[in-house]
Amino acid sequence: MKTTLATYDIANALCADEFASWTRAGALALAEHLEEMEEATGEEMELDVVAIRCDFAEYESLVNWASDYFVNWRGDLDIGPELEEGNPEIDDAIRDFIHENGILIEFDDGVIVSSF
Repeated sequence: MKTTLATYDIANALCADEFASWTRAGALALAEHLEEMEEATGEEMELDVVAIRCDFAEYESLVNWASDYFVNWRGDLDIGPELEEGNPEIDDAIRDFIHENGILIEFDDGVIVSSF
């Protein structure tokens, strides 16, 4: 027996996870991504909020993710000190690194990055 969930049902389940800290916008973006993955693979997914919490994390920005993931993110990503925060080249370098190693979901209020 299976129950089909709508995007908002998935987002509500993610937000109800007391050990996660999804924003509403983040939960909706992640729910949409999971639905797109299901459509692309043609395989039904089982909603496991614990596994999702372990596989993805939400950040306010790409720089916040890099600061959390690396001890020396500028050096590790070959971003020179001459580039000031807010420079689009910084976000592009971080974005490229994530795309090469995992999954990046961008939405208006932040980013969600897969664990890798």
